Amino acid sequence: MTSTTRIDATTTSQEKSSTTGSGGAARRQPAPASLAKGRTSGDWRRRYARRLWVTDLFALVWVVYGTQIAWFGMGNAQVSMRDDSRVTEFSYWLFSAALIIVWMWSLGLIDSRSDRVIGTGPTEYARVMRASFMVFGAIAIVAFIARIDVARGYLLLSLPVGMFLLVLVRWMWRQWLVSQRTTGRYAARVLLIGSETSVAQIARDLMSNPGAGYKVVGACVPTGRAAATIPGTRIPIMGTVDAIPGAMAATEADTVVITGTGDLPPLKVKQISWGLEAGRQHLILAPSITDIAGPRIQTRPVSGLPLIHVETPRFSRGQRVAKRAMDLALSLVGVVLISPLLLALALVVKFSSPGPVLFLQTRVGRKNREFQMLKFRSMVQDAEDMLPSLLDQRDAGNEVLFKMSDDPRITRAGSFMRRYSLDELPQLFNVIAGSMSLVGPRPPLPREVEQYADHVHRRFLMKPGITGAWQVGGRSSLSWEDSVRLDLAYVENWSMLADLIIMVRTIKAASSPGETAA
Repeated sequence: MTSTTRIDATTTSQEKSSTTGSGGAARRQPAPASLAKGRTSGDWRRRYARRLWVTDLFALVWVVYGTQIAWFGMGNAQVSMRDDSRVTEFSYWLFSAALIIVWMWSLGLIDSRSDRVIGTGPTEYARVMRASFMVFGAIAIVAFIARIDVARGYLLLSLPVGMFLLVLVRWMWRQWLVSQRTTGRYAARVLLIGSETSVAQIARDLMSNPGAGYKVVGACVPTGRAAATIPGTRIPIMGTVDAIPGAMAATEADTVVITGTGDLPPLKVKQISWGLEAGRQHLILAPSITDIAGPRIQTRPVSGLPLIHVETPRFSRGQRVAKRAMDLALSLVGVVLISPLLLALALVVKFSSPGPVLFLQTRVGRKNREFQMLKFRSMVQDAEDMLPSLLDQRDAGNEVLFKMSDDPRITRAGSFMRRYSLDELPQLFNVIAGSMSLVGPRPPLPREVEQYADHVHRRFLMKPGITGAWQVGGRSSLSWEDSVRLDLAYVENWSMLADLIIMVRTIKAASSPGETAA
């Protein structure tokens, strides 16, 4: 099949001429064999969706029929009807089959297996849960109208177990998918379009996160310096923005990412979209705003223009109450459960080196208020006095955060505790007292705050956390800019689901040897 640019009949002759040139011949030539290979490689989306469909079905059959057998046994239990119901009784075996079919249909209807949501972010999981609630809500409404008495225990057990198993299966598939994407497989092959500066920036962002599923294979820039590469990268320049069809064929790209429209003709983006094959090739616009996601971004079409509205970050009283309630509940339960471990660590610190068990350090919290942060002492007693003499010997951390890979102040017991983040556990009492949260920005030292640029102070909109995006995003290996970016992105896009995800990732990170940020 040839790759043909579809130009609308009302396009002016001037618009048509702008689409010819170096790319015009490529559009009229038959697609080379490499393009057919690209189509074959692009089938991973359908293959992956089929695999999700099969495992979703297996999970629901296991849950629904397993719940039925657990609740009613192997007998032929009947769905009971009220006296005035016009529906005759029928077997739960039939009802369970219908429930599975409707559940599977709703998962497909809500696009939970779409390649646009799989592999990264919480959208896939949210859609699975939303589809599940929709199914059981519909059952409740139909049962009420038709006066059908479905066993409540059977439904109340099927819903949470089904959602849990579906999300677990999707999570397992995601781990497999991310591992494949790190090797370049199961990823969209991306051709970047825009100025060299914007292309280089977006390319670095995409290549830094291969698990997201975007493999950059080339770029088209207005200058069109053929046989050259984007500065600072190995991405080949495939020609000007008029050479997109030929560039896509040569690189087997299936996705075009517009990194900036400032250097493009007014109608160029529309013409690019016309030239893409529906269903197989995709167009993505990368706005210049970064680290903003979720409900803060709304697209509203006005006179044919897709206007992007970006709301300013707001933290309602209800959100703060909900976050505080979760912090308090989990911290109290956590302290009770790990109290033997806390006692054991306290004894280890006490008898392993001279000095107090707890180390109290002044940190800066919400609204720039200072507080005393608790930690198990992991360094020698006069560690703070030794710091000035070690500043010139730092070999880790970044320009603001001091770290040494072989810090002589750390005790043997402290080294073990830091490796598994055990020295942070007393901060649960900070959470209970209200000066910290379980999840939040990193709590900085006063001397670090003195070096902050104005925009960095936005991290004080929320309480600092025991863990956060900085903890699971790279720890002390992060540059200062990346640390700030992660914290500000968390503050500006906070959600309860994001907190839960970070806590789960923290448990995983803490189980792997490594050093936490100071």
